[in-house]
Amino acid sequence: MSKNKVLQPNFKLSFLLPQYWLTWLGVFILYSISWLPYKFQLFLGRQLGKVMYKIGGSRKKVAETNLRLCFPDMSDQALEKLVKKNFENTGIALLETGMGWWWPNWRVKRKVEVKGVEHLEQARKEGKGVLLLAMHYLSVEINCRGVGYANPMVVFYRPHNNPLMEFFQYRGRGKSNKYMLGKRDVRGLIQALGEGETCVYLPDQDYGRSRSLFVPFFAVPDAATTTGTLIFARQPNVKTHMVVPTRNEDGSGYTIEILPELENFPSNDDEADVIRVNQALEQAISRKPDQYMWLHRRFKTRPNKSDPSLYK
Repeated sequence: MSKNKVLQPNFKLSFLLPQYWLTWLGVFILYSISWLPYKFQLFLGRQLGKVMYKIGGSRKKVAETNLRLCFPDMSDQALEKLVKKNFENTGIALLETGMGWWWPNWRVKRKVEVKGVEHLEQARKEGKGVLLLAMHYLSVEINCRGVGYANPMVVFYRPHNNPLMEFFQYRGRGKSNKYMLGKRDVRGLIQALGEGETCVYLPDQDYGRSRSLFVPFFAVPDAATTTGTLIFARQPNVKTHMVVPTRNEDGSGYTIEILPELENFPSNDDEADVIRVNQALEQAISRKPDQYMWLHRRFKTRPNKSDPSLYK
């Protein structure tokens, strides 16, 4: 077992202390809503997102900045429409957390379709591990649960800062997957790949200056892009695939597509490889840009420490 492997957190009596009462209230509300009809939850989520948009705040400004940077030719009207839709999907995503954590198996399987599983089965037959590159789509919680039924995975993730929320998060995500590793446990993920596991890694955020190259991402010419992807992809007997999840527009559920292997990846050119990853992410995000998590500060790290922030 890897030294830093995240173990399933146990319930603690300290979770009953007053400092967690608001968390318990939020969990109770989320759990209760998760039992409502699916399309009604979508409706509630959209209304919640509309309220979040009207309140505005720093997250709204971050989303607007990201979209202006990535799509400079988009009209102000189109950008405003996209931000509004993105907030509606963010509201839905909050309720999808409850779906992902507490829905019974039959309900998840009925709403989630996974395509391209044959790629993972072929890798398994060849005795190879799979590095599954994902992205921060807003429906991540229900997608994580759903894809696990087609192929249980090892997930590289950031544990929640609130211990009680982490208690629920780990159990919810682990219902159909094998186990999760803390985001710094590089050795643990390498070990899992070597054991022939399918491991999920998300290379689409700004992880800081360390182990990053500044390469294009959409219209931003110098986005800090992690080279951590290459560390895992270069392990022996590993195939690299991308997984693209979407929420169906007709309200029927979710479609998750596992794409064919990235051929001749990685090469001996780190910059070319991370550019290729970003281009693959761009293509995936462009399918449903309103469902992507534009609310995080993707471009917070600049090429030079003295460069002004893009978010001021």
